[in-house]
Amino acid sequence: MNISYNWLRELIETDLTAGELAERLTRVGLAVDTVHEFVAGGDAAKDYVLEVDVTSNRPDCLSHLGVAREVAAIEDKRLNTRAWQNSKIQTAKVSGEDAGRIENRELDLCPRYAARIVRGVKVAQSPMWMVNRLEAIGQRAINNVADITNYVLHEVGQPLHAFDLNRLTDERIIVRRATVGETITTLDEVERTLDAEMLVIADAVRPVAVAGVMGGLASGVHSDTTNVLIESAYFIPSQVRRTRRKLNLQTEAANHFERGTDPEGVPRALERAVDLIWDIAGGTPDVSAIDIYPRRSEQPAVRLRFARIGALVGLNIAAENAREILKRLSFTEREHEDGAALYVAPSWRVDIEREEDLIEEVVRHTGIDRIPSRLPLATTGGEYLPNERARRLARRTLTQAGYDEAINFSFIDPNDTREFAVLPTLESDERHDENSDDKEARHDGAVDLSNPIIENLTRMRASLLPGLLNAVRHNLNHGTRDVRLFEIGRVFASRDDVASDKAHDEREQHRPLEREALGMVAIGGNREANRFGVARPLDFYDLKGALEAVIENMKLPALEFKPKDFTHLRSGQSARISLHGKAIGSMGRLAEAIETRLKLKQSAFVAEVDFNLLLDANQITSRYRPLARFPIVARDTSIIINRQTTFAAMRNSALEIGTEICRDVRFVDVYEGANLPDGFRSLTLRAVYSSDERTLRDEEVDAAHRSLVQTLVERFDAQPRE
Repeated sequence: MNISYNWLRELIETDLTAGELAERLTRVGLAVDTVHEFVAGGDAAKDYVLEVDVTSNRPDCLSHLGVAREVAAIEDKRLNTRAWQNSKIQTAKVSGEDAGRIENRELDLCPRYAARIVRGVKVAQSPMWMVNRLEAIGQRAINNVADITNYVLHEVGQPLHAFDLNRLTDERIIVRRATVGETITTLDEVERTLDAEMLVIADAVRPVAVAGVMGGLASGVHSDTTNVLIESAYFIPSQVRRTRRKLNLQTEAANHFERGTDPEGVPRALERAVDLIWDIAGGTPDVSAIDIYPRRSEQPAVRLRFARIGALVGLNIAAENAREILKRLSFTEREHEDGAALYVAPSWRVDIEREEDLIEEVVRHTGIDRIPSRLPLATTGGEYLPNERARRLARRTLTQAGYDEAINFSFIDPNDTREFAVLPTLESDERHDENSDDKEARHDGAVDLSNPIIENLTRMRASLLPGLLNAVRHNLNHGTRDVRLFEIGRVFASRDDVASDKAHDEREQHRPLEREALGMVAIGGNREANRFGVARPLDFYDLKGALEAVIENMKLPALEFKPKDFTHLRSGQSARISLHGKAIGSMGRLAEAIETRLKLKQSAFVAEVDFNLLLDANQITSRYRPLARFPIVARDTSIIINRQTTFAAMRNSALEIGTEICRDVRFVDVYEGANLPDGFRSLTLRAVYSSDERTLRDEEVDAAHRSLVQTLVERFDAQPRE
């Protein structure tokens, strides 16, 4: 927000220089990034422009008046509002003859709508003093009527709009919702399609403005305009925000409305604009303004316990000093009792909701730099949170395997989630079928934010993978080719659309479902430490081995991997991960379409599992077993099997049917090439035999091994390879 020093001094007669003012504003929470000189045209005095960084919770400071209020509190001075107090006009309630001119059908979305007609204006260039003021803060001059609405916006923080009265059908204004498919060509000469969720300002026939966002081209003020209708209104912030996003249209008016304006400031801004039009553009205002405001806005009363200030921030502030600060900030004290008071914020302070908000006001005007830096007193001994040891163990295991931990935002761009499947515990009922062979699709029960902190990050993440892949892309763009990352964090879904964890009450039903997930991604090559040479490309089994190491160190049963297709993974190179027969996630090679979109020039392998299910699983009891006293005998055998048969299936069968002396079955090698039938491969297994009581004889090992191989051949329709 750019603030003109000369303009500000008209509202508050400060003795501070521009540099001193910047320092004092910064100390009370309105950080001034820069102060630069502005030389205006003509004979105007030299000016200074303060670039103020206004936080999202202080929309009242998006104007010279708002900043002037802060300066008045800093210096304990009164505002200079003589220009408004000497207004030549007065607003009034709707008169009988004007009752049909303006109709508000959506009081829930537009609680207050005021307007005033000025007839006989002359549209021309603005006077040089106004042009200089606007140019100082980065605004381009258009014509006197449009410039006046912009001037008032930056002076008092209330957006206005001027209509050419003669271009309004029947000279009427109707505040209503748009109809589906209705269109309007806005002032930027772009035709926009509206929907039934959008609020518009219409005449008797068509929309003439998108409420709170931008006016229409057809009803705008032109050089031949003689009669204007000035609009000043209060729109619900969430409504303006949704409309602006759907239309992808950013305007100064929308920036103010969606943060929150002052409903009580609507008539003041209207009076100020009409006064300036009367002085600069001529014309005659109608006898009275039209002000539709049936339900007056009331600020909540907030209780402040003065002792709470010191307990919360560690700064001792006398109750008398706290009262004086709040008084200078225009807070009204309604009731007072020993150690506490009830305060009502002024109408422009839409951010005051609780006691902590009042304490913040007192502390920042006392001096944030005076807050002592010390640790809070501990009354109990420290202890881990539930399952914290297991989380630390998982992190340590992955770190030792060469993975770096990533921490991403919990909210993401909706476009980043469209291809990714989600955890089984976040899937909807109609797709929550473990036995289904259908390709897993992305989750439709997204959780969208009504007031996101970052402009394009409007959805709570349903998967950790988009954030991890963006981190991979960032590393690749900075020259790091070998990247292995993991993240343990929460993912979200609409509770109404998931198969499990049903809400127990109505309030719980509206909360999104949260699950803690473990996400992993690997791309590039694997190079042994302190060894030179070409890195071996990472593959599916590197990722699988790291995940299995986590499971083993957490003392959980072995995971099961079943081939299954997913929308974000390549067909034939992906698997469903299960624990105790319950699906917990997926892993595989990233789909080619996603790799192309992210401009990844190497194969990426990803995995995501429900970490809550791992934390809740029963651990395997560790049992002592002495080292073998007698020699171990190994026998290798190669079997030609169908490509669809997995090593895990054969190993499980071998251990199931093996004799007492068969202790383990291990993978040795796989061959796929010449001299094998189509669709078949040769798998080499190593069976390990031993006894705790004696040394095994060759003949009994050979007999046990023949029996094992014969059973595998019969069970999997295979044949031994000579």
